[in-house]
Amino acid sequence: MFEAQRRGRYSLNIWPGFVDSLATILLVFVFVLLLFVVGQSYLSQVLTGQSQALEQLHAQVDQLAQTLSLEREHKAQVEAKLSRVYQQLHATLAERAQLRSDLQLSQIKVHQLQADIAQANERVNVSQRQLKLRLSEIASLQADIDTLRKVRETLEAKVGELVSHLEHSRGQLSAARDRTKALEALLAEAQERTQLAQKTLQHRDIRIQDLVAQIEERQEALAHQHRLSAAADAKLGALRRQLQALQEQISALAAALHSSKQTVVSQKVQLRRLGEQLNVALVKKVKELSYYRSEFFGRLRQVLGDVPEIRVVGDRFMFQSELFFPSGSAQIAAPGKDKLDRLATVLEEVSRRIPGDVDWVLQVDGHTDRRPIHTPRFPSNWELSTARALSIVHYLVTRGVPPNRLAAAGYGQYDPIDSRDSPQALARNRRIELRLTSR
Repeated sequence: MFEAQRRGRYSLNIWPGFVDSLATILLVFVFVLLLFVVGQSYLSQVLTGQSQALEQLHAQVDQLAQTLSLEREHKAQVEAKLSRVYQQLHATLAERAQLRSDLQLSQIKVHQLQADIAQANERVNVSQRQLKLRLSEIASLQADIDTLRKVRETLEAKVGELVSHLEHSRGQLSAARDRTKALEALLAEAQERTQLAQKTLQHRDIRIQDLVAQIEERQEALAHQHRLSAAADAKLGALRRQLQALQEQISALAAALHSSKQTVVSQKVQLRRLGEQLNVALVKKVKELSYYRSEFFGRLRQVLGDVPEIRVVGDRFMFQSELFFPSGSAQIAAPGKDKLDRLATVLEEVSRRIPGDVDWVLQVDGHTDRRPIHTPRFPSNWELSTARALSIVHYLVTRGVPPNRLAAAGYGQYDPIDSRDSPQALARNRRIELRLTSR
């Protein structure tokens, strides 16, 4: 009974404290839960704001990409227009040169026609002088003919007188026989002279006919020359009109050329503006690439740790060749594969955040020291450095790096960073360089 009373007192003494403890724990739990709810609400608001800001940034990036694509399309259109303008300008210049050559040919033809006209005029003048000479000869021959006709008439009159005198003196024939013989002799002589005069007159008539025919031919030639001169004048007038038309065309072409030059100048101004805008966009993209390069190098430094054989010089990440390859070999060793796995992981993480319009590439350069190598696989350090760079590229491809984002080059011993012959300098020159750059 005493034991039961003691238990009753003990239970009555513990229960209020236990209830207080439970109440305190419950209050603490409610307070912690309230703090968690408030923190969760605050964090959700912060995350919502950051999501909205990120969406705005994505929208701005999309807008910039659209603007850049529009600028590229506009640049392509302007370049196409400029090429068409250049083609039109070249065609105009060619047409202008052709017109100039035609004008020169026309001028040469005009000069030739003028020379022909001058020669024709000279021939006409010569023909006129010859015609005047022929006319003077004809006049002199006509005078001779008139004189011979007068002589013939005189002789015929004398013959008539003699015949009448002979008829009148027939009765006195016997007495005047001697005189008759003399008169017959004179008559015969006169007849001979008459026949000679007739023959001379016939020759003169023939010559006169020839001269008249020559005069007619000269007149026809003169008329032909006049017709040629008129035709030449007509051709000269037509050529002058053609020359005037060509000059008008040249003036029109000059005006068109001036307009084309003004158009070209305005398009050059537009191209310069587009070039400036493109340069600004390129500078922006280069800055973005520099930012991601810095992030890539920083993450790579964190992942690889502080290793003396790894250095950052400018925009290059330098690895000593001994980290990846044994001496005289292009086979990647196990420690090198581990570092390349980390490198591939970092590169994959950073590449996800690089915008798609940034054309980046990871350049892998292999370098050796100046000590020569002569093996069947590596006849020189060029083959060794190139093979090492290619081995790293092929391994990164197997680790998921896109092949179009990788490039390899080998420089042999011809790009040292330390020109001394000490072992430390030779070790520094044996290196693999990584550069995150644009194409």
